[in-house]
Amino acid sequence: MKKIGFLSFGHWSPSPQSGTRSAADVLLQSIELAEAAEELGADGAYYRVHHFARQLASPFPLLAAVGARTKTIEIGTGVIDMRYENPFYMVEDASSADLIAGGRLQLGISRGSPEQVIEGWRHFGYAPAEGETEADMARRHAETFYELLKGKGFAKPNPRPMFPNPPGLLRLEPVSEGLRDRIWWGAASDATAVWAGTLGMNLQSSTLKWDESGEPLHIQQTKQIRAYKEAFKAAGHQREPRVSVSRSIFALMNDMDRIYFGDGRPEQDQIGVIDNTRAVFGRSYAAEPDKLIDMLREDTAIAEADTLLLTVPNQLGVAYNAHVIESILKHVAPALGWR
Repeated sequence: MKKIGFLSFGHWSPSPQSGTRSAADVLLQSIELAEAAEELGADGAYYRVHHFARQLASPFPLLAAVGARTKTIEIGTGVIDMRYENPFYMVEDASSADLIAGGRLQLGISRGSPEQVIEGWRHFGYAPAEGETEADMARRHAETFYELLKGKGFAKPNPRPMFPNPPGLLRLEPVSEGLRDRIWWGAASDATAVWAGTLGMNLQSSTLKWDESGEPLHIQQTKQIRAYKEAFKAAGHQREPRVSVSRSIFALMNDMDRIYFGDGRPEQDQIGVIDNTRAVFGRSYAAEPDKLIDMLREDTAIAEADTLLLTVPNQLGVAYNAHVIESILKHVAPALGWR
């Protein structure tokens, strides 16, 4: 059995060919797709966060809205760029969204990806401390956020408060109990996966990774996941860690599927450079269900993970993306033992 959800990058464009021509379109359709996915029996609705781009940005209003409109589906991010985040305010936002959702938030955070602007986090008021890199700053913000979710008091109360205080040091409110166990780190390297395991976070491994061995993406991810699990166990954490991988997977069920995805999709991993670092980008999977099943059996990273996130072409509209998700759930997942 495997949890299967979707991951939307939330693109919008005023182009007549786009099904999401405005920010309002993509936000409302993101909610509608979560509702549709829940009805189909999918396990998760996840959203990517980008700044200075025509994509989903501030995640917590959307997560809260999805939480209010659904009942069972997990609701998450993949990922929030911690270079841009105030971890104190984020605790309040995340806990509030989680309480609205009844404890269904699965919050993916990370160092973030290449940006639309130069050092965009500086416009948000953040800068690395002396001797830090921007990645160090992101991990520092993440560690602070993760520690604050313990719900321990740390702030000295005002002796003349507006309202009566409980005894002792005060904590941020609200804090949603259990949310700390549902924080995920998006790791692009083996080292940051081990770091996340040592802290006790869950792990998200995407469709790209720093190319650390020259091997195919799924093999590198498999080794990354195993190193993460070893670090998690060695740190003495008692619960079972969770791991997700994301993939572009399309079952060709009809002529429309073949028009969109039947030709021109990369059938092998691609190599590129991100922030002056060599990276490996995972292939897309697109074929008739029987062929697709055989292809996916060879992906060892999917086998190693407990959660699979299907990247969806959100600009093609809610109905088509629901069809993409349903095709995998009904015609692919059962044959692979995922359902």
